[in-house]
Amino acid sequence: MLAIALSATLVGLQINPVRVEVEAVRGPPCFDLVGLAEAAVRESRVRVKSALAQIGVHITERALVANLAPADVKKTGSGFDLAIAVAVLGAVGTVPRESLVDTLFIGELSLEGSVQAQRGVLAQLVGARALGIEHAVVPRANASEAALVEGIEVRSVASLREMLDALAGRAMLPLVTRSPDPETSAAVDDDLAEVRGQESARRALEIAAAGNHNLLMIGPPGAGKTMLARRLPGILPQLSQAEALEVSAIHSVAGTLSRPHAIARARPFRAPHHTVSDVGLVGGGDGSRPGEVSLAHHGVLFLDELAEFRRSALEALRQPLEDGVITISRARIKATFPARLLLVCAMNPCACGWHGDRGGRCACSAERVRAYRAKISGPLLDRIDVHVALPPVELGALQGRSLGESSERVRDRVQRARSIQRTRAERGEVASFTNGALAPRDLDRVAVLCASGSRLLSAAVEKLSLSARAYGKVLRVARTIADLEGVPAILPPHVAEAIGLRVLDRGALGVAA
Repeated sequence: MLAIALSATLVGLQINPVRVEVEAVRGPPCFDLVGLAEAAVRESRVRVKSALAQIGVHITERALVANLAPADVKKTGSGFDLAIAVAVLGAVGTVPRESLVDTLFIGELSLEGSVQAQRGVLAQLVGARALGIEHAVVPRANASEAALVEGIEVRSVASLREMLDALAGRAMLPLVTRSPDPETSAAVDDDLAEVRGQESARRALEIAAAGNHNLLMIGPPGAGKTMLARRLPGILPQLSQAEALEVSAIHSVAGTLSRPHAIARARPFRAPHHTVSDVGLVGGGDGSRPGEVSLAHHGVLFLDELAEFRRSALEALRQPLEDGVITISRARIKATFPARLLLVCAMNPCACGWHGDRGGRCACSAERVRAYRAKISGPLLDRIDVHVALPPVELGALQGRSLGESSERVRDRVQRARSIQRTRAERGEVASFTNGALAPRDLDRVAVLCASGSRLLSAAVEKLSLSARAYGKVLRVARTIADLEGVPAILPPHVAEAIGLRVLDRGALGVAA
């Protein structure tokens, strides 16, 4: 007797439906599993056999063949256990085969028959809804994230015994319902008011937040680079519902989704150590999991001690910074993850960290300083919109009692600037909701310079040898500065400030980079 249940596998954030076909045939007792299954899937035979025995269904006396179709798609993970188990129940006649129709089954089984939580349930349900699947059963531990997906009836299950009773018509599985979201407070733990001095860096941080511009901070140890970076999420606007669902889906696939409410409310802040591997930074590896660039989607990726990162890992950032997505290609798999992030980097001006110190603490030669900065390639620096130098914090600022502007006040200005950008996109003037991602054709419409501004930028391009990409970056930053002031036209002071925020191009650190 043949029984069929529906399950799925993820490739990146894309769902591939898998038809689990189980046939009970005459012959010597066996349990064969085919369909390009990797180790965790092949091992499901042991888990399913033990879980079925716990509910009194013994298959050691039967010959079973399970096929995971389509056979040319690689199956990974342990989420097929539940679908295989219910298909076996249908094949041996324990439950009606009709009860398995048009339902997606997701879940791993323990040896005692409990249904364990799974990574990627949110992404699978979103994909299932797009395919027109109307019913799904997921582990009860995943109920909170499953409730985020509308347009599909989802029920949760805690054990195979409970699943058996539901399929046999003796009980009903509980319907997943969304609980009210917790109240969110506008207060932030790390307030920008705590930063003493560094007015130019605070301004650069505000501009970066307003236009989603990549930022590089260069300064000696203790200048406040890390402190400023960690306060950046506090001045960014709150995630929209659509953005929160995207962030939650990525973290669900990675297994880092917070519970019990599941949906992400705060913008991600990722700060990987400089020893991170290429795969850890951009994604890939076994199962093609998202890397730090995708986990920071709609948030901040902070790379401290930038020059200490592997050159190959940094160079791998170039494509996602440009395109907003990362595509991982392997022999049998091609996975795409979103990577629309705000990159914030921090580095010392030289290997010892004290280049330019008035106390003469730096012993680095000019050649050594150039070699240190050369660890960061020109093409990568070209993709960073804002470069700002942080001098040592003055004693008066440290001992003073006056505080700077709070994150709340700065966030209000950032939100107003972002609203202007969103309005332009909604009116169809541009394709992007932030200035940092404006396409070249959009710059011709919303970043037109007056004659004075054009002459100023032309002189900067000639004197500083700016690349075409850097030219566009200056225009984008100038557009953001104008939006912060709430003026429709880009004025010469906006252009001048945007040029001033590229200190590496200006050679303002004393040694050519």
